[in-house]
Amino acid sequence: MDALILSCSTGGGHNAAAAAIKEALTLRGHHAVMLDPYELAGKNLDRKVGNTYIKIAQRTPRLFGVIYKLGDEYRRLPIHSPVYAANKGMLGKMQTYLQEHSFDVIFMTHVFPGEILANMKHKGISLPKRIFVATDYVCVPFTEETDCDYYVTPAKALNPDFIRRGIPEEKLVPAGIPVRQSFRSDISREDALNKLGLDPQNRYFLLSGGSMGAGLIGKTVGLLCRYLQAQPSCRLIVICGNNEALLEQLRADYGADPRVLLIGTTDQMALYMKGCDAFLSKPGGLSSTEAAVSGTPLIHISPIPGCENKNMEFFQQCGMSLAVGNQIETLPDALAKLPELAPQMRANQKKYINAAAAEDICKFAESLIGAPDSGT
Repeated sequence: MDALILSCSTGGGHNAAAAAIKEALTLRGHHAVMLDPYELAGKNLDRKVGNTYIKIAQRTPRLFGVIYKLGDEYRRLPIHSPVYAANKGMLGKMQTYLQEHSFDVIFMTHVFPGEILANMKHKGISLPKRIFVATDYVCVPFTEETDCDYYVTPAKALNPDFIRRGIPEEKLVPAGIPVRQSFRSDISREDALNKLGLDPQNRYFLLSGGSMGAGLIGKTVGLLCRYLQAQPSCRLIVICGNNEALLEQLRADYGADPRVLLIGTTDQMALYMKGCDAFLSKPGGLSSTEAAVSGTPLIHISPIPGCENKNMEFFQQCGMSLAVGNQIETLPDALAKLPELAPQMRANQKKYINAAAAEDICKFAESLIGAPDSGT
């Protein structure tokens, strides 16, 4: 099977899901290409699209919330959205690419590529089977406009949200959000910490604002440093992602504190999750799923308004996380409760999250086009 996986760099989650699908396809003996379609337009359009989103989320999250809410309201109108119209300009580039490369199936982990292909379909252009893979625990605005053949939803319990947005039930495949295999590794906490060069005798809190380093990270670090004064065996690991300004500011404020380990981007997130005693993170769809698959006690903080509120709500209702939200001052109380709640939290994570989502998505695609698993 030849597969194309279209993503978009508006945050790391979409690309992480795409990479997980590619990994699973490759392990099953298939050929997969991962592409941000805006690369085809040149002039660094892919970076411009991604950076615009990231800057809004980092600097003015409330504005992002307003934009999200407007999109949610706009989708009620009986006309195509501005997002659909904006992506018409990519039709020619995408058509040329697909004429030059043959694929049996196209996966999409972001609405924008889905809108591009929807434009093509509505123009009568022949396309391979198209599978949209949701990366948040809600049907985000304009998903319904992508007009795909199938939609992979995060959980069957969330299918009604997609149905009420006009997506036929028979198109829904509740396989879950795909994550890379490293997150379900059976490596022990001690081995994970040893691989990272950290002392297993200490306890570790892992703090992250996602790939963009968004949220109340600076405020949270200050609060946790005061909390750590009474916890001599505890350490704080802060993942700043690609937010270089945040990393520089934290280095200036806490770089001399031996209890605080500051990191920019990392390709060892699975090890950090396996080794930490608690993961404190904004409720991104992918990072939350990775934590659940890892069996990591999870506390959600400072959601970017919009779909992240829905992610936090779903995880809290299912008993898979504690939700602090923007009430950062309550974080010490949440950390105090966590040891008692962690066993049931892990059990709920196993119950509600499909750790093998990436493989199941690939199996579905194989059945769809009649392609057998050609792996060993």
